[in-house]
Amino acid sequence: MSVRTRRQIARTAAAEDKPTPSTTNGSPRSRPSDKIAKDDQYENIFLFWPNLVGYARVVLAIASLYYMPLHPRTCSFLYSISCLLDALDGYLARLFHQSTTFGSVLDMVTDRCTTACLLVFLSSAWPRWSIIFQGLISLDLASHYMHMYATLSMGGSGHSHKKVDESRSWILHQYYTSRTVLFIFCALNELFFIGLYLLSFSSPILSPSLLQPTPGSQPLTAQPGNPAHQAPSTLFASPWSAGALEMARANKLDSTIPWIITAVSAPVMAAKQFINVVQLIKASNWLAEGDLAKRKADRAEGKLA
Repeated sequence: MSVRTRRQIARTAAAEDKPTPSTTNGSPRSRPSDKIAKDDQYENIFLFWPNLVGYARVVLAIASLYYMPLHPRTCSFLYSISCLLDALDGYLARLFHQSTTFGSVLDMVTDRCTTACLLVFLSSAWPRWSIIFQGLISLDLASHYMHMYATLSMGGSGHSHKKVDESRSWILHQYYTSRTVLFIFCALNELFFIGLYLLSFSSPILSPSLLQPTPGSQPLTAQPGNPAHQAPSTLFASPWSAGALEMARANKLDSTIPWIITAVSAPVMAAKQFINVVQLIKASNWLAEGDLAKRKADRAEGKLA
């Protein structure tokens, strides 16, 4: 082995044994991989505070559905708390900087499902008006789904569905920009349906079976609402049939407060449905603009004739 070769081997061995470069105080310098490990800390999105509130809303909504057929006070209380928590999760998201796409979708899905379930009950309570409630369910779901889909597909995954440019829709911009306006519209919209729900237990105008017996009627007859009525179990094969449930609900509440709630919130509910229509139209137009732009690009590339 030559002297030159021995020197090369010695230099290589010395380089391998050389200690890691140190900082001025003697501590080893941090490697880039160490910094990446510190910055890339795992966060459990599902346990963020806003999302925990969202889960609580789901539990309260399910509990309200359990009490909905025969316990109007308990159901209304649980349902109202679930709706009011809708404002809390947004506050916590801003406070803890925990705004997430999952939380936004969870919030919207919870809102749509709880409202739809209440409208389903109203459809069963007043079958002759069921087509109206079915239409409201369809409008609510279609409007918000198309708005969310248009936002994600046209605005990008990082674009919030609540950030609507004023040039695209002045009404939606005002609706989503002001938290106060958004809260009032959503709260009074739900309050209107809660009022209708309470009226199904108290108003003989809307529910004829809640009518008091006519003068001179015989006791123990099958007339709905008669205090001397036979037990529902002797009149209906199933205690959960529509007729048995309507009889069980009869005369449980005074209708004064439910009528006030319904009357006060009705204008805002109507305005909310108008906003749903505008949202549906604007989302449809936005998606159509994307389709036209894509077709124009395909023609430029020769994919379309």
